[in-house]
Amino acid sequence: MGGPGEPPDGAPEGSPGGGEDEYRSVVFDESFVRAARLQEFSAQERIADHAPAVRRRPPLRRGLSRQALVLVLLIALAFGTAIYMGVRHPYQSPAARQPVEPLRMTVIPLAPQGKVPGHTDPEYLYAHSPAAQYRVGAEGIPLPASRRTAHFSDSQVVTALTTAKDYLVRSSLDPGILTGEQVRPVRVLLDTDQLDQFDQSFAQPTADGRHAPTGWLVRFDSAAAELADRRIRVQGSLQAAETDSATLEVTADHTFVYALRPAGAAAGAEASLFTVRRELHFRFDREDLRLHTAQLVVSYVQAGPLSCAEDSTNRLRPLLAGQTAKAGGPAGTDPYATGSAPALCGSLATSAQPKV
Repeated sequence: MGGPGEPPDGAPEGSPGGGEDEYRSVVFDESFVRAARLQEFSAQERIADHAPAVRRRPPLRRGLSRQALVLVLLIALAFGTAIYMGVRHPYQSPAARQPVEPLRMTVIPLAPQGKVPGHTDPEYLYAHSPAAQYRVGAEGIPLPASRRTAHFSDSQVVTALTTAKDYLVRSSLDPGILTGEQVRPVRVLLDTDQLDQFDQSFAQPTADGRHAPTGWLVRFDSAAAELADRRIRVQGSLQAAETDSATLEVTADHTFVYALRPAGAAAGAEASLFTVRRELHFRFDREDLRLHTAQLVVSYVQAGPLSCAEDSTNRLRPLLAGQTAKAGGPAGTDPYATGSAPALCGSLATSAQPKV
């Protein structure tokens, strides 16, 4: 007896698959039915209208689906927004950069008026000097409260101040810089247009107001002196101001006080204080702010105790405890006080030395 769905006498001989319907692999799904061009009328329709058994269906609409239309609209909207922002964004096409000025520098040695005071305890020297209340290291260079300007945002002003502070920390407090072992930590913070001047200053130091290494950073003659205390005392201020719609300027005025002793001396050797006052003017355009670099345009340095007879262009050779200067300047100059200083050499005021 045949199985369900088979003819009573079984499947005809020769049928494929041993009786399997040869059209079973063809699937007439809903999409196939909807796509048919001919549609059979129902029995009721044929009785009522005496119509033919089939009718021709109108061709299917081949337009974009709703999802495709939405996607096209979104792409067009995004493209239009990009064009609008490109036209309206204030930083799309920045004005041509103004030429970067070369650094103008002045280094003033300050000669002591007598023997340099010394003591075996650097803390004692600090406590009995004008630097007694100074902070240690980078803590002495706090960032001021900053506000946006007419053409620069709060974050841009903070970036300028932070870059200036980084320059001061690296160029005045880094032990590798102070000993002259390296210069790269300072170099990488400079605008690329000043790198040739910077490199030439160290390759061929010259006292021409343009190419003195000590105008860029603080470094001592490591053959003569070394740090007796790495806790360098610092005090000063940072101020930011907009000079025009494309430029921010930061003015830094800081005094750094170092405890030094003779190079290679024993730990108990007498130390003395060495003071460096640095007035630096930084300039930033938007490219500098983006790259975290600065244009250093003015460097005014007073340092002592030094001998005016010594060349302070390349390295500072401090006068240490008990030493005296061979020559001095015309008037006493106090690096702890604001005001003008002599153009070539000055005398270090007695009030600027520790009282021991």
